[in-house]
Amino acid sequence: MKHTISALVENKFGVLARISGLFSARGFNIDSLAVGVTEDPQVSRMTIVVNTKDERILEQIKKQLNKLIDVITVIDLTKREFIGRELVLFKVSLDKIKKTNLAKLIKRVEGKIIKTTSKEAIVELSAEQDDIKELFNKLKDAGVKELTRTGRIAISIN
Repeated sequence: MKHTISALVENKFGVLARISGLFSARGFNIDSLAVGVTEDPQVSRMTIVVNTKDERILEQIKKQLNKLIDVITVIDLTKREFIGRELVLFKVSLDKIKKTNLAKLIKRVEGKIIKTTSKEAIVELSAEQDDIKELFNKLKDAGVKELTRTGRIAISIN
C-alpha cells in the first residue's frame, strides 16, 4: 500500500540527504519525494510517498524520522482526509493530433496548453495521479515526446 507521509523539517543544509539516507539505509524505496519551503522560511515540508505492505515497517519509518534532530513533525496522511496533487508537463507532437482536438482534450481535465510551435505543444496538468495517468493514455497515441512530473504534494483537510 502506498502511504503519503508529510514531514515538517528545519530548512537547513543536509536535512534532505539525512532523510533520504535513512530510507536507503533500511532498504526502503521512496516512490515520490517533494520538498518546499513553507510559510515560515525556517521550515520546509517534505511529502514522501512510500510503498510498504507491512504497517509495522511504516511505524518504524515514522519513528526513525522522528528521531532525526531536524525533523519537527511527521504525519501519515494516508488514513486522513487530504488533498494530493502532482504537476506534469507533456511535450506532445502535433503530427497526429490537431491543436483544436488537443485543446478539447486538455480542457476536459482542467489542464492547459502553455506553449505551441508548428510541430509540438507543451501541456501542463496539476491533478491526482489517476487523472495524470488517464491523460497520458489519451495522449500516448498522439505522440508524447517527453514527460516530466513532480512528486506528490499533499495537505490535510482537517
